[in-house]
Amino acid sequence: MSDTVSFSQLMLPEAIVRAVTELGYETPSPIQAAAIPKLLAGEDVLGQAQTGTGKTGAFALPLLARLDPAQNDPQILVLAPTRELAIQVAEAFQAYARYMPAFHVLPLYGGQSYTNQLKSLKRGSQVIVGTPGRILDHLDRGTLKLDKLRAIVLDEADEMLRMGFIDDVQTIMDATPPGRQVAMFSATMPAPIRAIAQKHLKDAEEIKIASKTSTVERIKQSYVMLDGNQKLDALTRVLEGEEYDASIVFVRTKSATEEIAEKLGARGYAVACLNGDMNQAHRELTIRKMKANQLDIIVATDVAARGLDVERISLVVNYDIPYDSEAYVHRIGRTGRAGREGKAILFVSPRERRLLRTIEHATKQPIEKMSLPSGQVIEQRRIESFREQLAQTIETQNLSFFQDLINDWREKIDTTENDLAAALLYLAQKDQPLNVASQFPEIREPHARGERDDRPRRERSDRPERSGDRPDRGPRQRREMKGDYQTYRIEVGKEHGVRAGDIVGAIANEANIDSQFIGNIKLFDHFSTVELPAAIPNEIFQHLKKVYVRKQKLNITVDSGAAPVGERRPSNGPGPRPGAAPRAPRKPRD
Repeated sequence: MSDTVSFSQLMLPEAIVRAVTELGYETPSPIQAAAIPKLLAGEDVLGQAQTGTGKTGAFALPLLARLDPAQNDPQILVLAPTRELAIQVAEAFQAYARYMPAFHVLPLYGGQSYTNQLKSLKRGSQVIVGTPGRILDHLDRGTLKLDKLRAIVLDEADEMLRMGFIDDVQTIMDATPPGRQVAMFSATMPAPIRAIAQKHLKDAEEIKIASKTSTVERIKQSYVMLDGNQKLDALTRVLEGEEYDASIVFVRTKSATEEIAEKLGARGYAVACLNGDMNQAHRELTIRKMKANQLDIIVATDVAARGLDVERISLVVNYDIPYDSEAYVHRIGRTGRAGREGKAILFVSPRERRLLRTIEHATKQPIEKMSLPSGQVIEQRRIESFREQLAQTIETQNLSFFQDLINDWREKIDTTENDLAAALLYLAQKDQPLNVASQFPEIREPHARGERDDRPRRERSDRPERSGDRPDRGPRQRREMKGDYQTYRIEVGKEHGVRAGDIVGAIANEANIDSQFIGNIKLFDHFSTVELPAAIPNEIFQHLKKVYVRKQKLNITVDSGAAPVGERRPSNGPGPRPGAAPRAPRKPRD
């Protein structure tokens, strides 16, 4: 269907079609071709499609077409399971609406300043994209009003179920006006998702799209395991040590395109960036420069690189791993053009192993682990490149004037031809030294924590939660962690219906603390304790005090070891007496 239907034939407004065309989209994907007409007509939609099949455009384009530009209150609410997806969806809305006057989209997720979010909410936004926890928080505070909402979208509903947000989703859905339009997209349809659909969707026809993700066989795919702070050094090594004609480096955000392009430019690379803020003329000029060998590297976002076709591109670097397999396929498809060989390298952090496996599963191809080019390799590459330049210069240039200078200087300086040539070579290579092996120390792979179960913690326990006033036994097995840990108390417990996974999700999302640094959690009737790094910055600690879990404010404090009347601590040692001073930070148990 998507082979014969154009976006203009789907009756989308001219401003949206223009934006989509400039972004490089030629025809709608199957999910877009099926869902857009129904959503344009005001119908509810239940879409089952894998991540990366074009779901964002399937709901964003028709819902944008139905916006009332004169109304500055929230008209569209999109719920996403992660802050990364929320940002990605918000950026897509902004790109699609680039020719819609006075349009505003606001992402709301944990880890952001409440002050900034409140200012943005007061200014008004027609589209809100957020994670369930932060959306529910604003609803509880009364800072987000949904009385004029026209449509709500549940993006990756099964992922929200898997992460334990489904109760929050139900609460948010119940808070929306009864006449709003509903669109739900999910890769799978487990029973709880079906139940939400049956309760909230009216006469919705299910759209089921099979993923057809595939990769180009001519592209050699590899990945490097490293931490985020090693990426720029790793990128420099790749660009120095790999053979390529031209390269495109993919990042997630517009600001990252500018930052990385600037840093590469300072290192002497012919580089430019492409992002959604650039107009079509600027985009076309950048592509022409790369085709004309005036640029060797482009740093781009997914949206900005749509439709990019430059035969010179023989290397794609995924500086930031994409969140869906289809985006990965589009990225690496920028190389290996016109029958040429291509190479794609993926930077992966330990916490992104699940995304790597998802891509491998969807593409049905293993991605090989590679080592970064060593200092010796980079040094040899520079020497070979310089030697090739010398050979080409000798072959193509008239050097008689310079030969006379050499003869004159050799006599005046009273040196040998070998020493003179060495001195000239030293001067010629100063901007890019040839003797650099020692300047590139080994980048060590992040400490291996072993292959772990990537499901959220709340899914890993096979035991039902216990009732009573004793804490849950069998705390989660903590992975190896460095540094000192402190036990903190939070004012939410079993009587509030809290689970360990709720606490992990709230702290990880709201405080931007990686879940691997969240230690043992013990649930009591009226409160809980959680082990966190002792050196939490004060601003994060103060922010956590205001975070809500199960509609209870955490009010986090350093745990004193005391228990309220009627509540017992575990009987595994005497512990501090009630009212004692906070315990000194301790190292975690193995």
